[in-house]
Amino acid sequence: MAKKGSKQKRYSAEFKISVIMDMRENHLSYRETVRKYWGTQSRTEEDHYKSRVKLWERIYLEEGAAGLMEERRGRKSTGRPRKKPLDKAVEEDLIAENQRLRERNEYLEAEVEYLKKLDALVREREQRSGRKPKQ
Repeated sequence: MAKKGSKQKRYSAEFKISVIMDMRENHLSYRETVRKYWGTQSRTEEDHYKSRVKLWERIYLEEGAAGLMEERRGRKSTGRPRKKPLDKAVEEDLIAENQRLRERNEYLEAEVEYLKKLDALVREREQRSGRKPKQ
């Protein structure tokens, strides 16, 4: 078992496969397999390797030898989530809403332009009459 701060040992796929095949062919228990390949001294160390062998066996049974060749450490990239296609009705509603908002935006822009011109005219009249423009 790796001490805190040290790197864990990386086992080759060939080693993992040979351990599992030997265990299955000779009908060895997990504990016997661990003692044969690692010669452990303590119960905790033995349990650590036993759980590792169990994991390798599960992967071997589920995915075959190719599964043991795959690197499984570290976080996997989740990537970008896939977009679900919208229902036709929802898509049409969104398009209609978008159109309404564009028309509303055009109306508001025209209103702002009108108010600016009106403000400019009012200021111009007040300057001609000699009054101070309102702020």
